[in-house]
Amino acid sequence: MAVSHKIYVTREKRGLPHPEAYLILRSAVAAALAAEGVGVPCQVGVMLTDDEGIRRLNREFRGVDAPTDVLSFPFNTLRPGEFDGSACERDPETGRILLGDMALSVPRCLAQGEEFGHGFAREAAYLAVHSLLHLLGYDHTQEGEDKLGMRAREKAIMASMGMPDDTE
Repeated sequence: MAVSHKIYVTREKRGLPHPEAYLILRSAVAAALAAEGVGVPCQVGVMLTDDEGIRRLNREFRGVDAPTDVLSFPFNTLRPGEFDGSACERDPETGRILLGDMALSVPRCLAQGEEFGHGFAREAAYLAVHSLLHLLGYDHTQEGEDKLGMRAREKAIMASMGMPDDTE
């Protein structure tokens, strides 16, 4: 039986969503949760914004006054590849584990998809997988095993979705 995750996709401003965005993002988050063996119902929020909105969030939460493609806001401290929801925060009404939120810049996603030659759908899926891995405790801020491990998981999850790595 499939796990019943709740993946909320909202938009910060009118006119932002790409027509495919909602389905792509929900599918990518669900695929990453399945690939990571998250077998208990979870909740994830995805906010679509623009470069101005993500710059504001980046400045407020990370002290970086610049736009970026995606930001992750984990609600729990987890170990990569070792999901254990027993100590995680839960929604009192549904019992779902609250994994966290992500914010994605739609204009940046469109530009990067064009720049890398693989389009919006693949870029949006990649950014959602990347961000979801952050919510599950993965990090890439330091060179070395952590960064290599996160990148390997991204590649494997994208391949499982029929979107192999096209950057090599």
